[in-house]
Amino acid sequence: MEVAPSKSESISIPWNNAWLKHPDVMKWVEKMVKHCEPDMVHLCDGSAAEYEGLANYLTAEGKIVRLNPEKRPHSFYCRSHPDDVARVEECTFICSKKKEDAGPTNNWKDPEEMQNHLKDLFKGCMRGRTLYVIPFSMGLPVSAFAQIGVQVTDSPYVVMNMRLMTHMGSQALEKLKPNSFVPCLHSVGVPLKEGEKDKMWPCNPEKRVIAHFPEEKSILSFGSGYGGNALLGKKCLALRIASYLGKQHGWLAEHMLIMGLTSPKGEKKYIAAAFPSACGKTNLAMLTPNLPGWKVECVGDDIAWIRVGKDGRFYAMNPEAGLFGVAPGTSMKTNPNAMASISKNTIFTNVALTQDKDVWWEGMTDKPPAHLTDWLGKPWDPTSKDKAAHPNSRFTASIRQCPILDPAYDSAEGVPLSAIIFGGRREHTIPLVYQSFNWQHGVFLGASVSSETTSAAKGVVGKVRHDPFAMLPFCGYNMGDYFSHWLEMGKKTTPDKLPKIFYVNWFQKDAQGKFLWPGFGDNIRVLEWIFERSSDKGNFEKTPIGYLPKTLNLSGLDLSPFDMKALLTVDPALWKKEVEELEEYFTLFKDHFPKALKEELQGLKKRLS
Repeated sequence: MEVAPSKSESISIPWNNAWLKHPDVMKWVEKMVKHCEPDMVHLCDGSAAEYEGLANYLTAEGKIVRLNPEKRPHSFYCRSHPDDVARVEECTFICSKKKEDAGPTNNWKDPEEMQNHLKDLFKGCMRGRTLYVIPFSMGLPVSAFAQIGVQVTDSPYVVMNMRLMTHMGSQALEKLKPNSFVPCLHSVGVPLKEGEKDKMWPCNPEKRVIAHFPEEKSILSFGSGYGGNALLGKKCLALRIASYLGKQHGWLAEHMLIMGLTSPKGEKKYIAAAFPSACGKTNLAMLTPNLPGWKVECVGDDIAWIRVGKDGRFYAMNPEAGLFGVAPGTSMKTNPNAMASISKNTIFTNVALTQDKDVWWEGMTDKPPAHLTDWLGKPWDPTSKDKAAHPNSRFTASIRQCPILDPAYDSAEGVPLSAIIFGGRREHTIPLVYQSFNWQHGVFLGASVSSETTSAAKGVVGKVRHDPFAMLPFCGYNMGDYFSHWLEMGKKTTPDKLPKIFYVNWFQKDAQGKFLWPGFGDNIRVLEWIFERSSDKGNFEKTPIGYLPKTLNLSGLDLSPFDMKALLTVDPALWKKEVEELEEYFTLFKDHFPKALKEELQGLKKRLS
């Protein structure tokens, strides 16, 4: 972004020796300071003292609430603007030089046109505010695979969350090589006049833009202070930009959890799983097994970077340092490990506040507290018709607080994958679990993912939409080319070293609308079958859609044979409709849709008839 001189040239930036080693970063920051015109500049070091200072400032301003230290030590509560509560896909753009390279599933803008638009938006946007400079690493800084970003922001809330979600501060600066950082510019888009009182949650929804420039490897975000729109290391860098880099350099950036699974015999395997947002990734990543002897450990709950190792196996690493989870539905019954992870040192956004300054959300307890302040700041009690917490309310905490964090989280190389799971939220048609015939068929399963929409993105909830690989909102280039890249990744090694690919659906319902499968801790029964099948063991039967289990381990589970049959049924009539829908959807990608997946679609049609 080219900028004109401004009064901010007189601002003194407190460069120190750590920064002086990086003149390219300093030059970029100075340019942003001149253009955005902040009152002050703060160079973030990622220290505990800095975090506490920001918390004290926001508390004094009334923008966050320090929670009861006896109930929730060193934790904070805040409420966002009602129109800044989720990802905004309609305001998110891939600005590749060619529209074709962004593909039909992304919003595209010409890079030069978008830069000019953003230049106007960012001009003077930080007046009356402090500009924070955040050096951060996605991936352990010691890893050769880490990506270093530098985010400029005028939101102290963002700084606090970035400290929890990324490897932030001096460790990132030390890793930085000349001209190799990802510049990330962010502003809430609300300049302040002299003496003007700030809003509790400043944002500018009318002018909101989240723009990605893959060829330039840069990100600009304006107008939102929420989640992935503002924490630019997360979905923006670690998925949209990283997926493009993966295509260029032969690896994968995926919207996947990574878990370690140890059998009662002591054998351990690692599994990655991709589900659309708010479809249970965190619950699965931190599962408490309902079968004796099984052990689950968490490497990550949201993003995986996957490479082919020297031994030919696929290795996955979690580039994040924190957890940014959906609060509603999280409880000691559904996810005790998540509850332990957020018992302290946590930021809660858009949940409800109790009278004694603790937090609450729907599903946390069977009975809600008598008196609450809801996520809009209004009094709430159990007779209220509205939800106390926003359906997409969140918690942010360090992954180090997870009681079942896998020791291999600290591996610079990542963990070897034995299986990859895809899944979505579907009331019917898709069985509880099935396995692909081979890698190519597995890529077809990933491309076929569809799910009922949730509150994680702005828009209608409950509508079934296609979400290939659970990457629809996060792929930084043409998704047809993304399918081809997955197929090519399978050719980088021998078939015996490839992870086996599976599809799951925990969300089937009966005629009364009740879930057929109990889910949560009982998902270990499905994982047990996947564990065995990843070594070509265990029972199975071949069906038109893939290999299904003949039986699962149902010991101690009160599930009727009728429901179990429904969970593992392949209804040809419903699947023929599914194929018709897929065939129509895949035409979207025109000549970018791989020939191999056309063959898989025709093969499925033939098997069903």
